Amino acid sequence: MELQQLRYVLAVAETRNFTRAAQQCFVVQSALSHQVRKLEDEIGTPLFARSSRRVELTPAGEAFLPWARSSLDAAERAAAEATAAVGVVSGTLTIGLIPTVTALDIPALVRRLHEAHPEVNVRLRVGASDELVAAVREDEIDLAVLGLAQGIIPEGVEHRVLAEEALVAVVPEEHLLARRGTVDLAELAEEPFADFATGSPGRAQTDRAFRAAGLVRRVPYEASTAQLIGELVCAGLAVALLPAPFAPTHGARTLTVRSGPHRTVHLVWNAFQPSSAARAALRLLP
Repeated sequence: MELQQLRYVLAVAETRNFTRAAQQCFVVQSALSHQVRKLEDEIGTPLFARSSRRVELTPAGEAFLPWARSSLDAAERAAAEATAAVGVVSGTLTIGLIPTVTALDIPALVRRLHEAHPEVNVRLRVGASDELVAAVREDEIDLAVLGLAQGIIPEGVEHRVLAEEALVAVVPEEHLLARRGTVDLAELAEEPFADFATGSPGRAQTDRAFRAAGLVRRVPYEASTAQLIGELVCAGLAVALLPAPFAPTHGARTLTVRSGPHRTVHLVWNAFQPSSAARAALRLLP
């Protein structure tokens, strides 16, 4: 089994087409098809179901794929660590991000990393805080920026607090509270809310704040991004609590909330042997 064969399998799985996979790998189709067949013969089972119109992974292919990807990542990591030992940082740095990153300028960090270590490639992956911290623990990503309710500490990873942020109330511009500068949680409790999904880390800080105040609220609208939540507010359907930089600037008003929810923004990384690219990125943080 050769690494190039694994690359070919991943390309076919991604494109669902042998011709496009060959183009992606800069090889003629006959050579790619031959190597995939050779690998299937070695394994003893087909990885792809082929027809004249489509290519699909077999159950064996579905099982094979994550391990093939993991093997390629490990090979790349081995090469990167070897070059790092002689002073050249290379390889791939994967950074996980919540959709509402405010406490770290990711483009600026990537630029500094490129200037210091041009051989490092960067992948950015957006997800929920709980998904990202699990991926860091499993060594699927190198670094992640999380937003968690105050007092919640990410487990099984190294972490650094980047910021403590108060959420602001966002109300439609025609709302009775729109001309207020400050509002209490109790004044918002009777309003319909737009928020992140039930049980998500993005929702937790607001739910905890209302519970701590002994208040109950209604959340008839759930969305996956702060932008969509803001659009629901601007449509006059709801109010919301969001990080200030993600509050809409047109069609809504922003209010400070007395005793309102806060979130803690953490940077996390694997506690066991972070990659050379991850160590380089951590050294570049302010």
